[in-house]
Formats: sequence, C-alpha cells, structure tokens
Amino acid sequence: MARSPNPQALTELEIVQNPAVGAYLIWQFGLAFQDECGEPAPLPAAFLVLPLILHKRTLDVILSTLKASGLTLFASKVGEQKEDLLAIHNRALKLRVLTLRSIGLAVNAGLATVDYQRAAVRANTPIGPIKRLELPERLRGFPRAAEKVGAWFARVPLTQVASTLRISF
Repeated sequence: MARSPNPQALTELEIVQNPAVGAYLIWQFGLAFQDECGEPAPLPAAFLVLPLILHKRTLDVILSTLKASGLTLFASKVGEQKEDLLAIHNRALKLRVLTLRSIGLAVNAGLATVDYQRAAVRANTPIGPIKRLELPERLRGFPRAAEKVGAWFARVPLTQVASTLRISF
C-alpha cells in the first residue's frame, strides 16, 4: 500500500483497510459471537467480517438491520441488489491477506487466541478498563456492525452462513 506524502496524513484507504482496524473488528465480532453462543467463532467466519464491514453499501445494510432480525433478513436486504450479495465472496478473497494480518495482530496484541485444533478464534476479555477508541467519522458504525455480524453468525451453523451469503470456504 502506498504511503501518503505526509507521514502524518493517512488516506481514507489507509485508515479503513489496515490490520489494526481489522484486528479491532474481528475482536468485536468474536466477543459478540461468544456472548451469543458461548463458543469461539469458527476461523473461516472471521474471514467474512472485513468483507462485510469495509464495503459501504453492505455496512449500511448491517447498520439498518436490527441485531434481533438475524442473518437471513440481512442477506435478503443485501440480495435486493443481487450483485452486492454475490460480491461478498469476491471481496472475501481479495481481503484474505488483510484478514490474516488482522488476526495476527489481534493475537499479538492479546485480543484473540487461535485454537488450531478447533480452527476457531477466541476473543479474549481484556483485563482492566477498556479505553474506547475515538474513531474517525467514517468508522464510527464499525464496532456496532461487527457485534451484529458476530451475533448473527453465532445463531446459525457455518454451513448456513455460507449458503445464506452465497460464499464458499
């Protein structure tokens, strides 16, 4: 990724698509997943977090869908523009490297633990007070969206997530 001329000024792409933001979103996703079902999230599910949240139209649908409504209603709304639903798989492929880097950073920062035997990502509960990030305006809905996606995914088997979102692992 090319750096901006002023090292203090980040481009919109650098702000949004970076491993630190990804680690934070995967952590929020994992916490919500675990709150919903008491188990760590399947590792393949973590690879859908960034493709869903870093896409403006998909993010808007997530934010406009109630947490209680679930994955099926979300997919139905996204599916109104069929190409948006089908594009999730391609975005997941394109964002694999960013997702891997984000998971690695989350693990290194102590936010997550990968259980290799179960192919799962456990979001770790932080020790002590959590300092809330002051996110730029464009990113303010990201944590809430990650929490919704985590809750939705926890309510259905991974195979149903894949078929509902028209993706394959």
